[in-house]
Amino acid sequence: MYNHQLYKQIHGLIKSDLDTAGTDQLFYARFLANASDIFSLYNVLYENHPKSKDIFSLLLQSIIRGYKSRRAVLRERDELKSEQGYWFLSNELAGMSLYVDRFCDDISNLTTRLDYFEKLGINFLHLMPLFESPQDESDGGYAVSNFRKIDPRFGTLYDLHLVQEMMRRKNMYLMMDIVLNHTSRQHEWAKKAREGDTKYQDYFYFFDDRVLPDEYDRSMPEIFPESSPGNFTYVPECRKWVMTVFHSYQWDLNYTNPMVFVEMLDNIFFYANLGIDLLRIDAPAFIWKQLGTTCQNLPQAHRLLQLIKQCVQVAAPGMALLGEAIVAPAEIMKYFGTGQHTAQECDFAYNATQMAVQWDALATGDIRVMMAAQHELLKKPFGTSWITYTRSHDDIGLGYADYMIEQAGWNAFDHRNFLKNYYSGAFPGSPASGALFSSNPKTGDARISGTLASLCGLEKALSNNNEFAIDASVKKILLMQAQSFFIGGLPMLFYGEELGYTNDYSYLDDPGKSYDNRWMHRPVMDWTKIKKIEIKGTTEERIYSGTQKLLRIRKNLPVLSDHSNLIWLTPQSNHVAAYMRMGGDKNLYALFNFSDQKVLISWYVFKEHGPAPKRLLDHWSEERYVVGPDQEFLTLEPYAFSLMEAY
Repeated sequence: MYNHQLYKQIHGLIKSDLDTAGTDQLFYARFLANASDIFSLYNVLYENHPKSKDIFSLLLQSIIRGYKSRRAVLRERDELKSEQGYWFLSNELAGMSLYVDRFCDDISNLTTRLDYFEKLGINFLHLMPLFESPQDESDGGYAVSNFRKIDPRFGTLYDLHLVQEMMRRKNMYLMMDIVLNHTSRQHEWAKKAREGDTKYQDYFYFFDDRVLPDEYDRSMPEIFPESSPGNFTYVPECRKWVMTVFHSYQWDLNYTNPMVFVEMLDNIFFYANLGIDLLRIDAPAFIWKQLGTTCQNLPQAHRLLQLIKQCVQVAAPGMALLGEAIVAPAEIMKYFGTGQHTAQECDFAYNATQMAVQWDALATGDIRVMMAAQHELLKKPFGTSWITYTRSHDDIGLGYADYMIEQAGWNAFDHRNFLKNYYSGAFPGSPASGALFSSNPKTGDARISGTLASLCGLEKALSNNNEFAIDASVKKILLMQAQSFFIGGLPMLFYGEELGYTNDYSYLDDPGKSYDNRWMHRPVMDWTKIKKIEIKGTTEERIYSGTQKLLRIRKNLPVLSDHSNLIWLTPQSNHVAAYMRMGGDKNLYALFNFSDQKVLISWYVFKEHGPAPKRLLDHWSEERYVVGPDQEFLTLEPYAFSLMEAY
C-alpha cells in the first residue's frame, strides 16, 4: 500500500548519503517495497507506545546503517544469492554444529580444519556462541554479556573475520547465534539497571515486589525446575525482582519497549555484516511476555520475527533466519509465518519433531508414532526449510502430541516413561547410555541427554567388547543419519557424530558445567582419534566413511533440494518407514528398517505414485534390482536402509 509520508520520510533519511539511482538502487527499491509492511508490523506492536513515532525513525535509521556498513563483497554475495532464488534449499548444502573451543581450542585454529570439513562433505558451519559470556554463568554461551565482543577464550573479531573470509573463498557458509530473549546479568544494560537507571530497568521486566511476579508464575511453566526453579530473581542492589525465565543470571529483555527492539536490530545487522549466512535466533518462542499466558509462542512474538525478517530483507537480503523454536508440531509451523506473512518469518526451523520421532522409532522398532506426526510436518510452506538432525548441543525433548502416541495404540504417559527409561539405560536390556535432563517431579516430564553413538548403544557395546552389538550400533547410527539427511532440509551434524563419539563425562569435574548433564554430549575433540578414520574396520572409520558416503550421495542428487517434494509411502510394515522425493522423472525412494528384524517389502511400494520403475539402483548398497511383481519382495536387513533411484 502506498504511504506517501512514509516514503517521503525514508527518502529524506537517505538522499544525502546514498546513490538511489546508481549503486544503491536495489537497496532503495527493497526499502520502498518493504516499507509499508515494516510500518504496519511496527504499529501492531508499538502504536500505543508514547515514543512510538520517534523510535520508528530510529528503526529506519538502523536499517540504513545496516546497509551502509555492509562490505562490497557481502553485497555482491547478496546479489548472487538473489539470482539463485532460494539458495538455502539446495541439496549441495550440509552442515556441522560445533563448539570452537571443544573442537579445536580457538577460532584461529579453524582455518587449519577447513580441509577436514571439505573431506567429509561439510560446507556449512554453525559455530556455537562465541560472544562474551561469564565463564561460570554462560549457559554454554547463551548468557551474553557483550553482543559485539568475541570472548577472549575463543579469540577476536579479527580471527572470526579471517575464518569467514577463508570460508567464503571455499564457497562455505557460516551460521551463528543471536540470543534475542535475554542478556547476561553482566551485560552493560543489566549493570546500569542494577545501579538504578530506570531507562535500562525498562529494558528488562523489573518489579518492586512479588505481586505481579506471582501473577505471572501462575501461568508460566518452569524451564529448568531442577537447577533454576521459578521465573523471577531478586536483585538486592536495587531491591527489585527481575524476570529470569531460564537461569537467574539470564535477564529477559522487555520487547514491549520498542527501544529494545531497535537496539537488538542493530546487533542483528552487526552480525549480518560479519558475513553470517544464516542467523540462528535463540529461543524465539519466549521473546514476548504477557500476563495470564504461558509467555511462549504469543502472536506478538511472531510479529516481532516478521518485522525482523522484513528489515533484514532490506539491509542484508543474503542472510537467512533460523528460529530455534523447539515446540509442538502445530506451533512450529507458525514460525515460518502465517497469512500474508507465510514464508516471511523464519526461513528455517529445527525439525525437532522428526528428530524425536526417529528416536521413538529406534527404541520401539515401530514407526507408527513417526507416521502420525507427518500430516503436521508436511504443512511447511514452500520457500522455507528445516534444519534436520539426529542430535544437537541440546537435550532431546519428547514434546510431540499425545494423540500421535495414542494413534499407535499406546498410552502417552506410559510410552514417554518407557522412552525415558530406555535412553537413560534404566529399561532392562536397553543398549543406550544416556541421562535424564531437567526432570520435573511435579509433572513427570524429562528430556534426554547423550551423544548419538551412546544413545545408539555404541558406548555399552565398546565397553563390553561385543562385536555383534558394535555392528548393530554402527548400523543404527547410519540409519538415523540417513533418514535425517534425505528427508528434506539442511542436514546438520553435531561435531563428533561423524566419528562415533560416546559420552564425555569430564564435565563432572568442571563447576561451571557439572550441574548440566547436556555437557556429556558436547565432547572435547581428540585429534589423535581422528587418525583412526584411516584404519579400515575401526568404528571411527566405518562411521566416518558411511557419513561421508551419505553426504556425497545427497550432493549428487538434485531431487533432494527442499522444494516441498516429499511424499510418504503407505507403510507395509510397522517397522519400515518409506518416502519418495519427487523431481520430474528422477524420483528417489528411501526405505528405513527401524527394527532388529529382517523385513520383506512388496515391490508395490515403488508403484504407488506415478509410473512404476523397471530397474532400481540402491545408491547406498550400490546394488541393482529389477522391480518384480507385487507378490515378490525386497528384503531389508535389521537397521538397514535403501536409497533407490530408477536407472
